[in-house]
Amino acid sequence: MKDGLFITSCGTGIGKTYVTALLCRQLLKAGRGVTALKPVVSGFEEAELNRSDPGVLLAALGRVVTLDNIKTMAPWRYRAALAPDMAAELENRTLDFDDLVTFSVQACDASADACLIEGVGGVMAPIAPGRLMIDWMQAAGLPVLLVVGSYLGALSHTLTAAQVVLGAGLALRGVVISESAHSTVSLEDTKNALASYLDGIHVLALKRQSEWRAQPDLVSPLRL
Repeated sequence: MKDGLFITSCGTGIGKTYVTALLCRQLLKAGRGVTALKPVVSGFEEAELNRSDPGVLLAALGRVVTLDNIKTMAPWRYRAALAPDMAAELENRTLDFDDLVTFSVQACDASADACLIEGVGGVMAPIAPGRLMIDWMQAAGLPVLLVVGSYLGALSHTLTAAQVVLGAGLALRGVVISESAHSTVSLEDTKNALASYLDGIHVLALKRQSEWRAQPDLVSPLRL
């Protein structure tokens, strides 16, 4: 199995890009090579490259944020902040699932580095006609990292997403809780509750802060 992770979530806007960027920085700091891909992006604006998900990943890799560099890691970019199949339809385009899988697998296989693929939306989000995120994850062949929040309701959402991943026969390498803004639930309580239900799966918690150096190590417990 290729050394790397497929980073997914139980929803959107929870912290996938933050965690993927953190992993990039931590791997580089440890002297490791890393390839990061964000093949599909919704809500993409060329006027805001630095704030886009692939722009954030490029910056974490120490690469210049340009449209050409973004195209290499994110070939499918859509303006509407919708599920990719809906966003593509608005532009009279179709996301070909087989092309997406081929790009993902070949890009990882061609790299000698740890390969990180960041998905879009949650594990059951529509990705292409008749296809869901879970189908892409199965075809990519990487162990899965599930990024979740600490908001009220996150326990049910997380356990549901974890059940889908495990039920699809995928290796769930770990769960990372990215602390939600203004959460009424304790981050530590969320971590302890999830760990009690996810026996044998690493559950890690990240406090809400911008300084990546202050965050705990993810590389070692996730076996990267």
